[in-house]
Amino acid sequence: MTLVIDPSETSAPAAPPLSDLVARDARAFGGYARAGSWAFALLVARSVRPGGQAAAETPKVSAKEFAQLADCSPERVMRYYKAWDRAADDGMVPHFEALQPGQDVELPDADVWLSYYVSRNSATSERGTAIAEAAEAEGIRPTKALEVAENPTALRAAILADPSTARAARAALLDRVREDPELQAELARDVVRTDDLKKAVATESRSADRIGYVRQIAESGQIRTPAGQTVDAPVELREEAERHLSLIDELEDGEDTGGWAAEAYDTMKSLVVETVEADPELRVQERRTKFYSSLQKATKAFEELTFDDAQDFYEDDMVERLEELQQAIGGCLAALRGTGRNPSQE
Repeated sequence: MTLVIDPSETSAPAAPPLSDLVARDARAFGGYARAGSWAFALLVARSVRPGGQAAAETPKVSAKEFAQLADCSPERVMRYYKAWDRAADDGMVPHFEALQPGQDVELPDADVWLSYYVSRNSATSERGTAIAEAAEAEGIRPTKALEVAENPTALRAAILADPSTARAARAALLDRVREDPELQAELARDVVRTDDLKKAVATESRSADRIGYVRQIAESGQIRTPAGQTVDAPVELREEAERHLSLIDELEDGEDTGGWAAEAYDTMKSLVVETVEADPELRVQERRTKFYSSLQKATKAFEELTFDDAQDFYEDDMVERLEELQQAIGGCLAALRGTGRNPSQE
């Protein structure tokens, strides 16, 4: 017996007809996936009339009426409205006047939506306004700055993980510190309470002082001798200072200047000493200046001694020390008087 099978009985059952509602939802989902919230902004842009346009001139409604129909707040509608307005100014989408209710247009990618949309109430606060103005001054969208400001944890994570972000944060913080005395004080306290930072600041301060010493010679053309005299620097010495400065100025940002500063400073110090020793007149003047400086310090120290209450703390050692000092002073006087001439004549 031969079994005959009807092919229609073995084929897969026919798929039910596609629902128009499902197809519509799929198309709506695809459109939203591509355009994101631009799709919602278009609904507002083509249905809400621009400010200043009379109701009789257009079938569009006010933002308040649209919000009532949408069962949401007018503020939410206006945020989408303003996002579209900013995008229209940039040529990303058509202006309101070019749109009619129900009209479809090509929408930007969803990725750029947040560059125009401000969803936070802080954007209209005093703080948000200040952030927005600063962002515009830097040439970026206010929304980007507001997003960062409202997520300090994300900012911290980026700074900790990314050196370039940390450098940008450092530069911004320094700009802010210059105009914020309170922040200056807080930052200074943080530094002195952190040993590593305190050491780093001391090191950088020392390097800055050394560079300042070399720069002063190069720019003023004068040197300060070990005894404290200020005299004109020889041309060769000044040129050497300029050479060291040029090397330091050519360093890349962030490159350690400590070694370069130390080398420049030590070199200039040695050259200053050599300059003094090479000039007989300057050498004598240097010795005279050093002598008077030491004499002035000794005189001041002695004048600060008081003996009104000596009976309360008298010790034999005190008398011995003063007698030794008296003998030393006597020896100095005898030496000076014995020369019989002005020390400058050496």
